[in-house]
Amino acid sequence: MSKNGFTTEILHSDRRTGCEFGAVHQPLHPSAEYAFADARELAAVFQGKPGFSYSRQGTPTTAALEKKLTHMEQGIGSVSFATGMAALSATFFTLLKAGDHLICSKYIFGNTNSLLGTLQGLGVEITLVDATDVEAVKQAKRSNTIMVFTETIANPGTQIADLEAIGEWCKTEGLLYVVDNTLSTPWLSPARLFGAGLAVNSLSKHIAGHGNALGGMVTDTGLFDWSRYPNISSAYQQGNAKGWGLTQIKKKGLRDMGGTLSSDAAHRVATGMETLPLRMAKACDNACQLAHYLAGHPSVTTVLYPGLSSHPQHRRATSLFNGRYGTLMGVELAADIDVFDFLNKLKVVVLSTHLGDTRSLTLPVAHTIYYEMGAEQRALMGIGDNLLRISIGIEDYADLEGDFAQALEA
Repeated sequence: MSKNGFTTEILHSDRRTGCEFGAVHQPLHPSAEYAFADARELAAVFQGKPGFSYSRQGTPTTAALEKKLTHMEQGIGSVSFATGMAALSATFFTLLKAGDHLICSKYIFGNTNSLLGTLQGLGVEITLVDATDVEAVKQAKRSNTIMVFTETIANPGTQIADLEAIGEWCKTEGLLYVVDNTLSTPWLSPARLFGAGLAVNSLSKHIAGHGNALGGMVTDTGLFDWSRYPNISSAYQQGNAKGWGLTQIKKKGLRDMGGTLSSDAAHRVATGMETLPLRMAKACDNACQLAHYLAGHPSVTTVLYPGLSSHPQHRRATSLFNGRYGTLMGVELAADIDVFDFLNKLKVVVLSTHLGDTRSLTLPVAHTIYYEMGAEQRALMGIGDNLLRISIGIEDYADLEGDFAQALEA
């Protein structure tokens, strides 16, 4: 691990590993295939020697991005995918089989919840728990439990899982601990510090940061002993056991499933991630200020944001994320406000489905991302008709507050 700081290492990573003509960025490698002068070299790459044979399994451009993300997460290796959901799917489908039991936080992204339903249809047993309490996780353990999964900050309720305590318990029990670090990002805290064996990131959000690229990444932190994991194919049990898990995820997720990140998207993500700390610092500061403003507004019923002392996991978030609280918040407007009329009056904040952008984005939760689950299930989850999900960007703070103020007054 380099002794350089977070940003310095990312900025200079490409040129220090060698780029043609003194370029400071890894160039794009759009070629689908790679030629060999020696047939033995071609065979060696297929048999595990480092190299490139077919871009479905990676390119020099995606490899350079993987190196950067591995450094961010303080891991030993990464595999990139076309989207964050592709990264999650590859992790679950390649490491779980029918009859296995997965313990999962009940506070998870809607698409991830849909993916869990698919897994259940294939015979994987799943128990959803309140991951803010490690005791709830412990009580869910069965004889066939092999994996625990949670997100760091939930969307849109902003619940903070008991990350460190779950990590300690998984270590004691020998369970694979998978953490989705998307909303907090490795800058607030690498998932390795929570004890995660695998860290998953949607590159589309804060890491790329500009709403112009999709991508996902799975990083092996080096903490899990893969020689104890029951579902590693004998074909991948070669050499140091530390590489077994990531090898299986890559071979099955890219070669068999084809969820490959393009070189073009990888280049965009790699360029965007250079400013991750600058963007996150500004956006987190904006979010914290706005949360306090909205919490004191008479037309706002509830503000869900870990930076508020009223948040159930405020102290935990302060400890885990070094005094930053992320950029996402849930805001419930008073019942007499028409949520659509309010949203249509916003002039700076964008009505959009995305998260982690340089621009502030919002949408009505019950009518969009949680619409399909129905009113009864939404009520059980505490999602009211006037709940907004807001992802805060890097605008000048006065303009953000002013935009919400004029919309609320109107």
